[in-house]
Amino acid sequence: MPQTRDRYARQIKLPQIGPRGQAMLANTSILVAGAGGLGSLSSMYLAAAGVGRIVIVDDDVVEPSNLNRQILHGEQGLGKDKVLSAAGRLSDLNSGVTVVPVKLRITDDTIDHILDGIDLIMDGTDNYDTRVVLNRAALKIGLSWIFGGVSGFDGMASLFSPKGKPCFECVFPPPGAKEDPGPGIIGPAAGMIASIQSMEAVKEILGIGKGLTGRLLRLSGMDMRINVSTLPPNPECRTCGRQLRKGSRP
Repeated sequence: MPQTRDRYARQIKLPQIGPRGQAMLANTSILVAGAGGLGSLSSMYLAAAGVGRIVIVDDDVVEPSNLNRQILHGEQGLGKDKVLSAAGRLSDLNSGVTVVPVKLRITDDTIDHILDGIDLIMDGTDNYDTRVVLNRAALKIGLSWIFGGVSGFDGMASLFSPKGKPCFECVFPPPGAKEDPGPGIIGPAAGMIASIQSMEAVKEILGIGKGLTGRLLRLSGMDMRINVSTLPPNPECRTCGRQLRKGSRP
């Protein structure tokens, strides 16, 4: 196993990180919600960066159609629980990271059981309802969470914070039609958005840079355009609007 100073030498050289920042990463516990296209890459980057504890949650198994984008898994993992496949790969990548696999569907009834000791939530889910669960739970206990979504060659990302900025439901109202459970996705699109999420996570942990709180990043992969827009809070939001009107948040 590489010594800490050797493994993280290139990022410790960065003045924004240094030994103190590396220690902050090591003392952080992150929930990765979903071990699919987004969760695969973000969990690998976070483990490689030295985040001390990663709780990875998913209730699915590895299928052949996953392998074009879910690079955490390989052919030898087909039919295996995604969280177990993920835990093995992440531990192999960095044995100094504690990886906690949880086979569970995230719902209103289960979310509280997996947030104990968590400092930050990474969204690797693929549906609106689960993101609403994450949003409301994060607001309730005062956690930030990093949203990511991908379809086709395109994607988007944002950081939702309980500190007076818009929440997920301010920005994304309920879909008018039933969501496509399996939209077409090219792997690099998921990779680019997951990389952006990972960068946001490191900045949020260390308190550096300008993050995506209150902003939405949109990526168009076909013509390689990135647009970042400001997101105002919505006083009429069904989840946080009451707190906004009172000038506070839960």
